[in-house]
Amino acid sequence: MSEKAPIGLSPRERQIMDVVYERGKATVQEVQDAMPDPPSYSAVRATMRVLEDKGRLHHKEEGRKYVYYPAVAPERARRNALQHIVKTFFGGSAEQAAVALLRMSDTGLAQPELDRLAARIEEARKEGR
Repeated sequence: MSEKAPIGLSPRERQIMDVVYERGKATVQEVQDAMPDPPSYSAVRATMRVLEDKGRLHHKEEGRKYVYYPAVAPERARRNALQHIVKTFFGGSAEQAAVALLRMSDTGLAQPELDRLAARIEEARKEGR
């Protein structure tokens, strides 16, 4: 299983991958139904085949349908995406990325979440990270 960042995907391919990651697995019809202003069924199917050729998706047959699932585990994909974002937009600074997240208005954290975050920071400090 290769580790691939979201780079190199068209906007439509990223949109499809988002749906598959969100659901864990999906048929072409499920992906099409989840897309705003979706292209035709055959266009979605063709794009999913391209994603499979690129090593981003795998499929298995369930009856007469192909069910697609990500080739990269969600945790690894999250880590790769975050590493890319931190490197690209924050000069490699995890601190700057964390501060940006905390400053976002829609991420208002409640006290229990702040306490958990503080505990994780303390764990990282103890582990020397």
